[in-house]
This record gives sequence, C-alpha cells and structure tokens, in this order.
Amino acid sequence: MTGISHHTIQANGIRQHYVEAGSGAPVVLLHGFPFTSFTWRHQIPGLAKKYRVIAPDLRGYGETDKPVTGYDKRNMAKDLRELMHELDVEKIALIGHDRGARVATRFAKDYPDAADRLVVMDNVPTRIIARDFDFAKMAKTYWLFLFHLKLDLPEIFITGREEQWLRHLFSEWCYNPHAISGEAFDTYVAAYRSPGAIRGALADYRASSDDLAQDHADAEIKIACPTLSVWGAEFDGVGKAFNMPAIWAEMASNLRTFAVPRCGHVPQEEQPEITNDLLIDFLQGWTG
Repeated sequence: MTGISHHTIQANGIRQHYVEAGSGAPVVLLHGFPFTSFTWRHQIPGLAKKYRVIAPDLRGYGETDKPVTGYDKRNMAKDLRELMHELDVEKIALIGHDRGARVATRFAKDYPDAADRLVVMDNVPTRIIARDFDFAKMAKTYWLFLFHLKLDLPEIFITGREEQWLRHLFSEWCYNPHAISGEAFDTYVAAYRSPGAIRGALADYRASSDDLAQDHADAEIKIACPTLSVWGAEFDGVGKAFNMPAIWAEMASNLRTFAVPRCGHVPQEEQPEITNDLLIDFLQGWTG
C-alpha cells in the first residue's frame, strides 16, 4: 500500500503498531478476527484523500504486542484512547469490523465525548448474541466462539495448520469463497505464523465473560453519536440470523443501516467499492 507509513508507539502498557495515511480530521479503523490492519488496504487510499486515517493492529494481533491479559473490550478501548493521547488526537470518527466493532462499541460508550460518529461492520453485540443465541440457527458460524474459549486445545489444532484454518474461515464466511486469496491470503497466513499470534487472537474471545458483564452493566445506555451499522446480506451468522436494524436500534439512538448485497462477513474485502461509498457518505461533515 503506497502512501502509508507504519509506526509503533507505547500506549496503555503495550507496544502498538498502527498504519497512517493522509491528513485532516482523524478516522480510526479497527479490524476484526482473524484480520489485521491490512484488511483496510482498499479503504485507506480513498479515505486518506480527505482524512487522517489511523489503523492500529489490536492488542494480540498483527505487529502489536500480545500480552497474556487485558483483552476485555473496556481495556482494548482504553488501548485506543491511550494511543489517541500519544498522537495528540482528542476526537475521532471510528469504524470497526467484527471484533473491532466490539472494541469500537465499548469505546463509544466509555468515551462518548471522543467519538463523533461510529460505524460497526457485520457485528452483533456480545450481549445480544448471549441473549438471542439459537444453536440450531447459528451453529454453522458461532461454533468458533465456544471452540476458542477452550484453553490450549485450539492452539494445538491450529499451530502448523494456519493456512488450512484461515482458508476454512474465509471460504465459509465470504459470499465468494475466493474473495480473500493470493497475496492477501498469504499475508494473513504469515501474520498467524508469528510468535504469539494464535494465542493473542484467541485471548480476544476468552475475554467474552468480562465483555458480557460490561455490556450488561450499561445495557440501558444508548450510543448517542451518529451510528452506521453495515453487514453482509449473505452471511449466515449475522444478516441471515438476526434482525440487524432492530438490534442496532437497541444500541444506538441515531442510527442508519445498510445490508451490502452479494457479501458475506467481510464487506471491506468482499465489496470494497460499496463499502467505500458508504463510509465516505457517512463521514460527510466530519471536520475534526
């Protein structure tokens, strides 16, 4: 990706890696599982024409540190808040996908004055999944939530088989099973062959009980900033399993929604042009 610089900085007790491009009002992009900041390669160039784009690797992912603890979403949101302090950024437009959307949701609740607007991509909040879980309907995609909670065993099965693991996930999740392939696929495989990468990503899931408790504690408080919920129309685990407009109406008081056609779990990779148009339109008026 040209025009993008890579940086590391110490914030909230860990060494965080982030990529940056452009100038103007800050826009932060938070990836999900099993991705890294690389997942935003189709969005960064267009957004950077008008905005200062910052895309960190979350705690446990990519080139960011992978400590043993600290993966509850409140602390991961604090990772971002402390990164912002180090970068002298006070307020952001925040975009999160999958696990990154969970961090972004917690950030918008914990730091409402620091989030001007929020985009959550193909994500059902932790509290809603726990409340509405239907095994028969969701076993195809949500098996990994339970599998990843088991200590040590997933690492045994995944280590040395990172390519097969990721190929299964991407093929099952994407409307076009070859949407993530070639050099992009190889980049993710290489990321998960790095020391601690599998353990770090699974630790994100293993904080689910803490995440659920945090979500219950402020369940009645709605996100106040303008919020856009985007999901893939063809993904069994989200758009086909939940009433997404109704769910996010429970979460946010100022809401827009959009189902991306011919798209599974990863709109930014599967339908980048549609996704970019949605983001650029939603960011209109954000001047920092």
